[in-house]
Parts: sequence; C-alpha cells; structure tokens
Amino acid sequence: MQQDQLDRRLKNYAQWREKLIHEIQSFQAWLETHELASSEQEFRIFETIEALRKDRLTIAFVAEFSRGKTELINALFFAHFGRRLLPSEAGRTTMCPTELFYDHETPEAYIRLLPIETRLKDKSIADFKHEPIHWNHTPLDINNPEQVEQALHEVIRTRQVPLEKARELGLYDEATDPWFKTHGKPPEQLEIPYWRHALISFPHDLLKQGLVVLDTPGLNAMGNEPELTLSMLPAAQAILFLLGADTGVTRSDMEMWEHHVSAVRNDAGKNLVVVLNKIDTLWDELKDASAVKASIESQRIASAEQLHISPELVFPMSAQKALLAKIRGEKKLLHESRLPELEDYIANTILPGKQDIIRNNLVTHIGGMVDENLAVLENRKVETTKQLAELRSLRGKNADVIMHLMSKSREEQAAYLRNVESFQNSRRLLQNQARSMLDALSMEALDRLINKTRETMTHSWTTAGMKRGMETFFEGARDTMDQVTTHSEQTRMLIRATYKKFHEEHGLPQIMPKQFSTARFSSDLERLYQEAESFRRSPMMAVTEQSFVIKKFFISLVSHTRSLFFKANQDANAWLKEVMNPLVRQIKDHKATMEKRLETLRRISESRDTLDARIKELDALLRETKRQIDALQQIRHTIRSDDGPPGQATPANTQNREEAIV
Repeated sequence: MQQDQLDRRLKNYAQWREKLIHEIQSFQAWLETHELASSEQEFRIFETIEALRKDRLTIAFVAEFSRGKTELINALFFAHFGRRLLPSEAGRTTMCPTELFYDHETPEAYIRLLPIETRLKDKSIADFKHEPIHWNHTPLDINNPEQVEQALHEVIRTRQVPLEKARELGLYDEATDPWFKTHGKPPEQLEIPYWRHALISFPHDLLKQGLVVLDTPGLNAMGNEPELTLSMLPAAQAILFLLGADTGVTRSDMEMWEHHVSAVRNDAGKNLVVVLNKIDTLWDELKDASAVKASIESQRIASAEQLHISPELVFPMSAQKALLAKIRGEKKLLHESRLPELEDYIANTILPGKQDIIRNNLVTHIGGMVDENLAVLENRKVETTKQLAELRSLRGKNADVIMHLMSKSREEQAAYLRNVESFQNSRRLLQNQARSMLDALSMEALDRLINKTRETMTHSWTTAGMKRGMETFFEGARDTMDQVTTHSEQTRMLIRATYKKFHEEHGLPQIMPKQFSTARFSSDLERLYQEAESFRRSPMMAVTEQSFVIKKFFISLVSHTRSLFFKANQDANAWLKEVMNPLVRQIKDHKATMEKRLETLRRISESRDTLDARIKELDALLRETKRQIDALQQIRHTIRSDDGPPGQATPANTQNREEAIV
C-alpha cells in the first residue's frame, strides 16, 4: 500500500525542522567567525537547537473504556507493523496512562512501568521520570514480535487487593462504586491497575520523527491521576476524544468531556477532535448506502450538539475496519472506514499549528538576535558610507579643513562619552529593578506560599478545606505575577528611554528592545485555577471528601506551578541579561568608529598618502559588510518564512489556521 498522507507529512515536517536547525547553526557559525556572540546568546542558541532536536508532536487519546481508543492508535500510526502494536481486545485495555515515543538517547527499545504503589509518595509522575530507579525496565526485542506483544500487555495488567489497600492507594470510593450502590456495602476485594504509568520507546519511523502518543485510561483513572488533566493533556498539541457510535454520548462520556477534556482547552475548537468510532455497528446490509450515511450523519450532529461543538470537529469512523484495511491493503474498506478524513485533518490542521508555534518561538528568540546583528551591520554600512564620502571630499583640501573636522569630532566624542557615563548609571538602576523582579519570582518566595497553603489544608483535606487552601494559593500567586508585571513595565520604560536617548542624540539605529511579558504565565496560572475549581466542583468531589485524591491533586498542582514559576524566573533572568546587549554593542561599535575616525584624520594631517589607503580600506569594509548583511538576511528569511515543509499545506489553503494553534 502507498505510504499514507499523515506519514508523508510527518516526514516532511521533520525535514523542515532539520532545515531550521541548519540555518540556526549557520547563524551560530557567523557569530563565532565575527566574535560577536555573548555567553547568554550562545546558551540561547544551544537551547533552541536542542529544543528543535527534541521537539515532539504529542497527540493525546482520551475516552471511556471500550470506545476503541487503542485500536484507533494502532490504525493511525502502527498498521505498517502488520499487527496490533498496542494490546486492543474486548473489555478494558489501557489501565494506566501510556506514552509511546522514541528515545533518541537510548538505542534499545524498552517499556518502563511505574508501580502503582508510588501513589503513596508525595511526588508527581514528572518527578519520577527523573528517577529511573523507581521504574520497572524491560528491553523490547523488535525482531521478536511475540516478545514485544507480551511485554506491552503489561499496560493492561491488573491485580486483586483487599479493600483497605485500595483505599490506601486512593483507588476506591463508595460514591462511584456500582457494587456499593447495589449491595449497600463495599466489596472485600478490588481489581486495581498493576502499574501507575507506562513509557514505551519504540523505533517506529513516525516516533523517530518526533510523534508522541499519549494513551489515557477511563474516567475513574483520569480523576485519580490529576496530573493528566493538569499538565499532560494541556501540553499535548491535540486531543482526540472518542465516543462509540453504538452508545452515543453517555453520562460518563459527558463527565469526562466536561471535567478532563474541554476544560483544558478553554476553547473546544483548539486542536480538540471528537471521533465517533465504531460506525461499522451502523452498517446494515438491509439498508441502502444513503440510509446508512444518513444514520451516521444523524449520530454525528447529535453528538456535536451534546458536546456544544461544531459538527465539523466530529469524525465518524471505524478504527477496527481501518486497521484491518491497512494491514490487508484493501483500499475500498479503508475508504469506508473513513480514517483518511481524520488523517487529513491531523496533517493539514494540527501539524501546521505545531509548525506555527515553532516558527513564532524562533522569530522571538533567534529572529530577534538576527535582527539585532542586522541593525548593527546596517548602521556600520551607513557610517562607513558616510566616512567614505567625507574622506573623498578631503581630496585636495588644505590642512585647516582637516583640523576643523578633527576639532568637531573631538567635541562629538566628548559628548558621547558623557552619555556613556549616564548609560552606566541607567544600568545600575536596571540591576536594582532586576533584583526586585527576580526576588518576586524566586523559588524561595513560592515555597513560602506553598507551605502557607499546606498549613491551611493540613487539618482539613475536605472540599471546603481545599477551597480555602486553593484561594490562598492562587491569590498569592496572582499577587506575585502582578508585582512582576509592575517591575517589568518599570524596567521596560527605563530601557526604552535609554535606547531613545542614544538614537536621538547620536543617530544610533532605533532598535525596539525585547520585551518581557508575564501574560503567558498569568494565562497558565489562570488555567490551573479554573482546573482546580472544576475539580473541586466535580460530582466525585461533591459526594465525598476523597482526601487521598485531593492530596494528590494538590501535589500535582504545586508541581506544575513550581515549573511555571521556574520557567518565568529563567525567562526574566535571561531577558534582563540580554535586553541591553544590542545597545551595548551599538555603543562599543560607535565608540570604536569615532576613535578610528579621529585617528584617520590625525594621520591624514601628517601624510596625505594615508587618505587613499584609508579609502581603499573603507571600500573593502563596506563590501564585506554588505556580504554579511546578505548572509543574515537569508537566515532571517528562512526563520520567518511562512512556507511550510515540502508537501505541507500553505496558510492560504488551510482554513482557520490561527484557531488551530494550541
């Protein structure tokens, strides 16, 4: 069978990413050749290249049990394997969240499993990922399909435990137990997942190109592992939510949608796709094709109305028939399964959205550095051209004219040096502002807030206690962000005034200094708050105290907020170190130019032979400057270009491109 569209697009996307890395490395080499890169810039370039190399496209699959989620993953990405890579069979399949990816740092394929008992520790899954000792590691022999299949079956493994053990792990609650509602008492034994989380590294082409598949368990597991809703799902580039055409939108589907899916996107149209699976249950040989199609369309519209989304975001299909069609190479069955429609949406909407995010980040980080250097070169070209015109005009002039120019140049230099001294005072003021801003964002300040919240909640792990604790926590975090916003605005005004002074008084290029904004961090903080409120108001929390789950939620919330503040602190620190660099370079460059000009005039006054030699020198410098400008403009074009990867849809042909960005 021909390579499918999604496969091609992902490969083209990977090639586009490699091209970006090459251009950034070209810029890095240019900076090194001309000895222009500061240590902060070198670190930022290194981080950007590493981020591109490790870039991943994460697609999360969310559904209640028995909706065909794992079968869809097999059909979308792993049909070329010729069999089901992930276990998909009748009844419950995925029992723990599973991440499927390719680990470039570890050549052998493997599955790592986190024991369910780690739920008793006050650590998040993200924390455990940095501690391999806690994981059960099993190598996968990719040349032995039976061994791979057997090893991957661990993700559906369960075990029976006494009731008290399940309670201790936070995996049992009477309010959500059908047995308790029927019999009026809890069971003595309970079936629980054997593992808490699974990491599978597999050398599949799509995974090597950066695809990550997040397979999530059903509603109860989603509620019991808050980290899924707080960080894993929001970090995904797209979420595919599955319904069953044989069941429609059930109450548990609706609860999962409201509390764990649509809530993390804020806007249901942002790379949030609904798959109406198992349409083959509606195929009826006693009905004609148009009647079957109408029945499927009716289900599609009804599902969209219940979820309050556009019908265009609901994709009816049969994952089982699609997988079968791909393995057997049956084009007609593949068409009837309607999988290609979903593949087309992923290829033409989700991938371009991810591409836009990468480009915007590059424009902000590397593009800004390129622009700064271009501004310096353009100014050098202007100054060199001006000096050439001045020196050529001196041909045939007497010594008095040269002495007059020298005197005027010394006056300009003296005024300039006075402003440079003023600039040093401005830098000292900037350092004071910087300390205030970084102190507010420090981990010590956040930990004081966390400890205060923990004390508030320690003696009352109830929904009411949680409400008070969360209000304390978010009020403090918001106040911190407000303080940082005030400090950053004051700092920005000081920097802009300094830039403007040198532009107006000495003709230095008018560069708009890079800005630091807390908007993104404040937005993430607000999303966390909304998720906390949604969790607190959920039916599961309304009928029981669920102290274990509340504690786990708080731990996940704190972990995510600490990561957010740490990133804000890093970004603010990097901004403060770099924001004055363009002006510092301009000041040094302008100072060197003035000194060279005075030295040239002095030497000309002593010997007219110096004049022609200096004109030749400046001519060569001007040509070299123009070559450097051309090289940087090419790099700038590649970074900012709207051209997609080869074979990728262009923005003009992709509808609602901006809405597709996560």
